[in-house]
Amino acid sequence: MRVMRNLVAIALILLLVTPVAAAEFPTKPVELTVLFGAGSAADLLARKLADLAGKELGQPVAVVNRTGAGGAVGYSYVKGQAADGYALVWNSNSISTAFHAGNMKLDYTAFAGVAALTSEPVSLAVKIDAPFKDLRELIAFAKAKPGEVRIGNSGRGSFTHLVAVAFENRIGAKLTHVPFGRELAVTTVLGDKIEASVQLPAEIMTQVTGKQVRVLAVSGERRLPSLPDVPTFKESGVDLSMSLWRGIAVPKGTPDEVIGRLERAFLHAAESPDFRDFATKMGAGVEVRRARDFDRFMASDDREISSLMEQIGLRKQ
Repeated sequence: MRVMRNLVAIALILLLVTPVAAAEFPTKPVELTVLFGAGSAADLLARKLADLAGKELGQPVAVVNRTGAGGAVGYSYVKGQAADGYALVWNSNSISTAFHAGNMKLDYTAFAGVAALTSEPVSLAVKIDAPFKDLRELIAFAKAKPGEVRIGNSGRGSFTHLVAVAFENRIGAKLTHVPFGRELAVTTVLGDKIEASVQLPAEIMTQVTGKQVRVLAVSGERRLPSLPDVPTFKESGVDLSMSLWRGIAVPKGTPDEVIGRLERAFLHAAESPDFRDFATKMGAGVEVRRARDFDRFMASDDREISSLMEQIGLRKQ
């Protein structure tokens, strides 16, 4: 009986203490792991959000860059931390590409979504004097001359590569995919070595404003404020919508109350005029999903990425 009373007492203490601890969260600085280097679009967006969310939380959110293996280094680090809300990751589609490429054993189910916050579509661009005035003309050429449209991407297995493969599938025409680094994929278009390039808008805006390239379409659900005259793929007759999403995630097992506190802070930050203006300048849009919706969205996106990576021979998991 004494043992039973002790167990009941301990259970009651845990029930009383856990909500109080969650309600007081955070009581110290929070760390946000960014998977890519300082100065990248991902890094700059994360730092702006961290600053705004920190003010809402009442504790600083410190950004730490942990790069390598397509995001695997950062994901593995965060998963190894306590599930208490103090270790966050600036999550993206890379959770699926890194897993299916065999870079890590963790997949999206190792994390709980806090909130999806931004979305960056891919832009399909050609040289300013290219004969293709719109996407339909490029598609017609590709169908008439299979394989002669060379389309550059950021690297084999990159998100831009996956979007280009999905585009190829939707139009039913053979393209030649050419992997480059971000800068090379653009400069090679300018040098007439390839016919088109798929890049995140932030990577190509300098050439757009310099009237060196023309963007034929973007892969998001809606047009970009920074490129208001550029139609989406869907508006151009191609049933394709894929964007590089980014959001906040924590290790699975983090208390719901803590996730809720983080969710409110980061949603408030992302929906502020300050961040919206900043994101627009970076070629990103604010596209939010709450925690539970984010979890479902990651599962759906993982299936799409798995299929595309299998198609191009990169799926190892």
